[in-house]
Amino acid sequence: MDPSSAAAGGAPAVAVPQPPAQLSRYESQKRRDWNTFLQYLRNHRPPLTLARCSGAHVIEFLRYLDQFGKTKVHAAGCAFYGQPSPPGPCPCPLRQAWGSLDALIGRLRAAYEESGGTPESNPIAARAVRIYLREVRDSQAKARGIPYEKKKRKRSQAAPPAASEPSSSSAAAAAGGDGGSGGATASAASAAQTGGTTGTAPSTS
Repeated sequence: MDPSSAAAGGAPAVAVPQPPAQLSRYESQKRRDWNTFLQYLRNHRPPLTLARCSGAHVIEFLRYLDQFGKTKVHAAGCAFYGQPSPPGPCPCPLRQAWGSLDALIGRLRAAYEESGGTPESNPIAARAVRIYLREVRDSQAKARGIPYEKKKRKRSQAAPPAASEPSSSSAAAAAGGDGGSGGATASAASAAQTGGTTGTAPSTS
C-alpha cells in the first residue's frame, strides 16, 4: 500500500461536483423562448431547419403566439375602439401585446447569435420582422388608445446627468400589458410538445 494512501486512511480523493451557476431571469427566459422557437420550427409543416428559416417564418411564429395573448385589441368597428380603459366587455380578440413581442424578438435575436449564427444571416433581425413589429405597435396604439412613442425629455444645463434609459426591449415589455412573453412562450412550448403547433399561423384579422 502506498504510504501516502495509508496516511490518508486509504480513501481515494473524490472530486465534489460544483452546482451549476444560477441563471438570471433574463437568461432563463431567453433559453425558454429559444427552445420554444426551435420546437415550433421542428413542428412546422414541412419541418424547418434554422438554416432555412426566414423572416416570414419568424412572423408566422409571432402570429402563432397571439392565441396565448392576454391583451384585448379592439377591432375598428368596436364601440370601445381607441379607449385605453373600456367600461365593459366586448368580443374583440386577445393578442400578444406589442411590448411583449418586441422584448421576445430581442431575446431570440441574441439567442440566435449566441448559438453560432452571424448577425448577417439572422432571420429574427430581418427587415420584414421589424416592419411587422412596427405595424403591430401602430395598430395596437390606435385600437387601445395607448401611444407608445416616448416623450422627449427636455435637458437643462443645470440639471444633473440623466440616468441611463432602459433598453427598448425592457421598456417595451413594461408597456406591453402581457407581463412579458414568458406565459405565452411557456404555453406555446406545451402546445408544441403535444403536437399543437402547425405550420399555418392563425390569422390576426
